[in-house]
Amino acid sequence: MPFTRPNARPEPLWAPLLAAALTLGAVTATAQAQSQPQAKPFALTLPGHADGRFQAKNSLPAAYGFGCDGTNLSPEIRWDNAPEGTRSFVLTIHDADAPTGIGWTHWVVANIPADARVIPEGASGKADRLPAGALESRTDFGAPGFGGPCPPQGTEHRYTVTLTALGLPALPAMVTADSMPALVGFLSKANALGEAKAVLLYGR
Repeated sequence: MPFTRPNARPEPLWAPLLAAALTLGAVTATAQAQSQPQAKPFALTLPGHADGRFQAKNSLPAAYGFGCDGTNLSPEIRWDNAPEGTRSFVLTIHDADAPTGIGWTHWVVANIPADARVIPEGASGKADRLPAGALESRTDFGAPGFGGPCPPQGTEHRYTVTLTALGLPALPAMVTADSMPALVGFLSKANALGEAKAVLLYGR
């Protein structure tokens, strides 16, 4: 006679069928998820800097008095796969290693149109080379436009290039060429759909 635990309830006849159905559903859902293409990530590239470093031509000119003698050439920046709903972009280059306590912003470009996919090399300060409608605003050098790297002698800094996708066609009208980086950053973060980042190094 088979042993039966006191008060044990017999397993319902439908229980194995339910378990099999749940397993089959999980397997089917997993197979469907694997068959659907994954969305490509929002990403930016710096074609002229495949080694991940700024070049001497990008550094500050001697006239700035920081000790570098470059030509202040702004880098080429490309991007793909912007988030759905993107209506404009904001670009920044920031050196968090600058010995200021808050870093140093080297470039700010706002109101880049949603259909743009590139800022060509040397575009800073040249309206005909920047994407139509793009606005360069003030950096920590005190004026609009790209300011190249020039860390203190004997150091190497990290320069974070950030492209922020916004759900606005342009930042509010309060943002002008004289606006400080913090204001542009605040409004960008408040309306961000996503960010793409890359880091360049420069030392001397």
